[in-house]
Amino acid sequence: MRERGRGILFTAIAALAFAGTALAQQAAAPGDAKRGKELSYTCLGCHGIAGYKNAYPDYSVPMLQGQHTEYISAALHGYRDGDRAHLTMHSVASTLSEQDIADIAVYFAGKPLESAGKAPANVPPAAALCSACHGADGVSITPMYPSLAGQHEDYLKRAIEEYAKGGRKNAIMKGFASNLKDADIAVIVRYYSHLSPGLKTEPRPYSILTE
Repeated sequence: MRERGRGILFTAIAALAFAGTALAQQAAAPGDAKRGKELSYTCLGCHGIAGYKNAYPDYSVPMLQGQHTEYISAALHGYRDGDRAHLTMHSVASTLSEQDIADIAVYFAGKPLESAGKAPANVPPAAALCSACHGADGVSITPMYPSLAGQHEDYLKRAIEEYAKGGRKNAIMKGFASNLKDADIAVIVRYYSHLSPGLKTEPRPYSILTE
């Protein structure tokens, strides 16, 4: 079982290298947070309100402040290109240019979380394999993977379910998610959602962007 986990991890790292190359090939200019603020008036109607929930199905929209800029950009590409199934997000993302995505991503990310460099003492076994990519302290090992510290518990559960069922197209995550039992998912999402310091809802104040 341990060897199988290592094999999956090696495949994930290889996939990451490929994804990073592809991202570099289509990279826009560096993001402009002030322009991202101007473009995000629609986004803030959901992602700028603490406790706001997606309706039907009902789950919390993800917190983005502190997330990696590169991951937010990759997620927007996924919604735009149909690799993630969400009608509202697809409608919004389909109108965005490469530069729009870069600007919005850097605005919402703010200052990404930084790893403390050590694992908490109580990492549950169910989350051990997740920590290889997402970090034992919830801060991912690469900006192409999302940090999970402090993220909404119900959102994390929904994301895992979407990977398992194909609502999010990612071969590596589908392999992980499809093999998880409900009890394992409950342990994983509870563990990561309670880590601190964690992600937040509110983007950086506009006053900071103008300094």
